[in-house]
Amino acid sequence: MVDSFIAAGEAIADLYDKREFNKAIREILALADRANQYIDEKKPWALAKQPGTEQAVHDVCSVGINLFRVLMTYLKPVLPAMAEKSEAFLNCSLDWTALQAPLVAHGLATFQPLLTRIDPKQVEAMVAASRETQAAANPAAAPPPAATKKAQPAIAPADATTNTASTGTIEFDDFAKIDLRIAEIVAAEHVEGADKLLRLTLNLGEDGGQRQVFAGIKSAYQPEDLVGKLTVMVANLAPRKMRFGVSEGMVLAAGPGDKELFLLEPHAGAKPGMRVK
Repeated sequence: MVDSFIAAGEAIADLYDKREFNKAIREILALADRANQYIDEKKPWALAKQPGTEQAVHDVCSVGINLFRVLMTYLKPVLPAMAEKSEAFLNCSLDWTALQAPLVAHGLATFQPLLTRIDPKQVEAMVAASRETQAAANPAAAPPPAATKKAQPAIAPADATTNTASTGTIEFDDFAKIDLRIAEIVAAEHVEGADKLLRLTLNLGEDGGQRQVFAGIKSAYQPEDLVGKLTVMVANLAPRKMRFGVSEGMVLAAGPGDKELFLLEPHAGAKPGMRVK
């Protein structure tokens, strides 16, 4: 597995050289999903509780550390501060040309958190405080009470599919921000531990590359029946970190839910990557 991560470096480096940073990051995130899946399957925290498994736990953790080292090397051009902290922990330089030699018989420094998880409540408090400050500075511009009702989203992210009723009118400029694209489902599979989700790999054509989307359509479709189908997706939705990985968009479906869900399918002639206008 470590060898396969290292082998991906040439293609990622080529994307960086071509300034196709979004594609490079998507490739790196796909590798990160594989690394997370490996650790989740091996569960070294549970394995460590079993007597006589010390070497197995050590091996799993060693693979995880080496996968982390490869990923942070690939991310170093865009996350230099985090890379610097990672180098201090790994006790080595994140050198792209040195990846062929994995870390073995190597001492690590005491781990320090690389990032602090954002608390949504703190973000909401900051936004509220900002609004109060703006209102105090410019009372005439403060919205009337009737206008302070929270706006409904134009597209509701329900398990990465849209299946809600109408949420009211929006301005054309708001709608124009939504990038709807034709996508080909090139792979589909069940998600272990998920009751509603299927993992879809979507092809958006030569320029759009491939995206991973978790869609809540498991009750209505078998994975093998979806491969090769064309559908419509929201291509510019911000990636959403889920327990099972990163969802990089949203496919569109109609219906009341459960087994009555129907993916939108374009007419013949539509090609992956075409924009829906």
